[in-house]
Amino acid sequence: MADTTMDVQEALNRIVESAAADRVFGEPIHHGGVVVLPVAKISGGAGGGGGSGPAPEGQEAAGNGGGLGVVAKPLGVFVLSGGTVTWRPAVDVNRIVLGGQLVVVAALLVARTILKSRRRRRP
Repeated sequence: MADTTMDVQEALNRIVESAAADRVFGEPIHHGGVVVLPVAKISGGAGGGGGSGPAPEGQEAAGNGGGLGVVAKPLGVFVLSGGTVTWRPAVDVNRIVLGGQLVVVAALLVARTILKSRRRRRP
């Protein structure tokens, strides 16, 4: 059991290290007098549990488990050029496509409702 606890503690330490500020701000990129500083959002979660109960032979049975995950999502970059700093957000194409699909579905539902109401009004 001590080995399992040590593995869990080591995993938690690695998670904390991966969520440090130097992971959120990437290594600066220098090119032609311009510095680009990448920025990311890091989030994560963990869970676990355990239990015990009687085994078929009358002995005690026990088990435990857990899981964790860390996700990094690019947010954009800071561009340092000529003494000024500008923010360039990262474009999430998947979110744009999903938003477009939702707009199309909403438009189709509205059009269907309008057509149904017009059909009901006609004699």
